[in-house]
Amino acid sequence: MLTAFARAFQTPDLRKKLLFTLGIMVLFRLGQHVPVPGVSFENVNQCMKEAQGSSGLFGLVNMFSGGALLQLTIFALGIMPYITASIILQLLVVVIPRLEALKKEGQAGQGKITQYTRYLTVALAILQATGLVATARSGTLFPQCQVRDQIVPDQSIFTTAVMVICMTAGTAFIMWLGELITDKGIGNGMSILMFVSIAAGFPGALWAIKKQGKLADGWIEFGAVILSGLAMVALVVLVEQAQRRIPVQYAKRMIGRRSYGGTSTYIPLKVNQAGVIPVIFASSLLYIPALIVQFSGSQSGWAEWIQSHFVKGDHPIYIVTYFVLIVFFAFFYVAISFNPEEVADNMKKYGGFIPGIRAGRPTAEYLSYVLNRITWPGAMYLGLIALVPTVALIAFGAQQNFPFGGTSILIIVGVGLETVKQIESQLQQRNYEGFLR
Repeated sequence: MLTAFARAFQTPDLRKKLLFTLGIMVLFRLGQHVPVPGVSFENVNQCMKEAQGSSGLFGLVNMFSGGALLQLTIFALGIMPYITASIILQLLVVVIPRLEALKKEGQAGQGKITQYTRYLTVALAILQATGLVATARSGTLFPQCQVRDQIVPDQSIFTTAVMVICMTAGTAFIMWLGELITDKGIGNGMSILMFVSIAAGFPGALWAIKKQGKLADGWIEFGAVILSGLAMVALVVLVEQAQRRIPVQYAKRMIGRRSYGGTSTYIPLKVNQAGVIPVIFASSLLYIPALIVQFSGSQSGWAEWIQSHFVKGDHPIYIVTYFVLIVFFAFFYVAISFNPEEVADNMKKYGGFIPGIRAGRPTAEYLSYVLNRITWPGAMYLGLIALVPTVALIAFGAQQNFPFGGTSILIIVGVGLETVKQIESQLQQRNYEGFLR
């Protein structure tokens, strides 16, 4: 592997792509530490220390922003508005016929959908920035902090507008950086920036576990977390790479004097076909009740019930609801992203068939049957991985400091595998030798 790394940097054009990607990553990390105008940086730091760098309600968005959300920097919103916009557009493609027609137009239609995603990202960034600034001004961003009311000293309309504009511009700049990596660097730009944001919190979280540990000055807990993390990475790699290959045979056709077809291939159906999206959907949905209670300030019975059952995340009702939502969204997303009838029609159109299965409707029913069978273990796997931080909270009382689990480990491993595949393909084009021998 080290030889492959050296060979990658010895190739001039590949070296330029790698260095360009690393440069964008450094610029992205610098922007995550530049505070927004109008924010008292000293008071924010004091509140961060008192809250020990965590906030349950904003934990997901804070993770995707690399910790920039709670520090109120220009990159506070991170990549989250773009992720939300992409998911919304994917869902609308299934619902709106016009978008579905654009998707079928190929590269030109995909370019228009990408442009719509950019516009929606900016609109969502404005809404989220307005909500974040209002939360910071009201003092509810750090409820237990003594100086929570002095985070934004100047609460005039002009200062609020400047903060919202800066955060929105930061999101647009992040989106541009991601597209630059996709065009001139290695890997998918948005995924790389997401990877950087999540990985940036790992060293601090691991060191906090070591400091909180009691056995051998915390080194035993530290080693146990490292070993469990390696085991989870191996499990995620195993399941993410697992797929059911359905064989497809294409009949031989004679067109003029030339014969076409007669080849055999397969349809790869991944065990985790939905990826990390069900976990994001379920997490976002469970944040809504807690956010409503926090912003309403109500002290009624229903508010106390939500506060005790959903805010901390260790109640059995929360755990069961979270798991059921992940399983539901896994099946829901697979149903809208993979259409067995469309695949069967395309196969029939080009003379393809599954051995032993008639073309047309029987093929669609067979694909749907296989997809449902392999989605069950994939959905269960997603639910169990997502509950690892909750188990750590119950066992050790350290949910926010436990880095290996949930959305973070799924995204990091998935992006790492995809980037390694791209580097490997670049090396094979030049040296005919893979990244890993």
